[in-house]
Amino acid sequence: MRAHRGFTLLELMVVVALIALATTSVVVSLRDSNETRLETEALRLGALLDAARAQSRTSGVPVLWRAGTDGFGFGPAGAATPTASTPVPQPKPWLHEGTTVQIVQPAEARWLVLGPEPLTVPQRIELRLGEARLTLASDGLGPFSVLRGTP
Repeated sequence: MRAHRGFTLLELMVVVALIALATTSVVVSLRDSNETRLETEALRLGALLDAARAQSRTSGVPVLWRAGTDGFGFGPAGAATPTASTPVPQPKPWLHEGTTVQIVQPAEARWLVLGPEPLTVPQRIELRLGEARLTLASDGLGPFSVLRGTP
């Protein structure tokens, strides 16, 4: 009787199928989805809003933030109250094209006033990218944070 050496065709096919499944799961998990992009955008915006609020508290001059179609901007610090037609000063572009933003709180606000008082009104911003949505919020005292599962 002769001893078998090597693998059978069936064993090789099972191994190849397992490798294909593992590769597919890794590729799918590494794909950059709109949710991941939007979370990156929200974390960046939250950090910039917190920095602007800290700058306002330090200088004693209010910093204003407004989103536009091409991005967002800070200012005009210390100027008269801006209107809906006031352009966004020196807009910073969104990291991902197609990102849109709406100020939810304070209701119907077109600008966020960041400081200089240590306690401001609660602020909430909704970010959208495709079907993905995230909310960025501050209670007026703490830093901006990403809220998940909010309407």
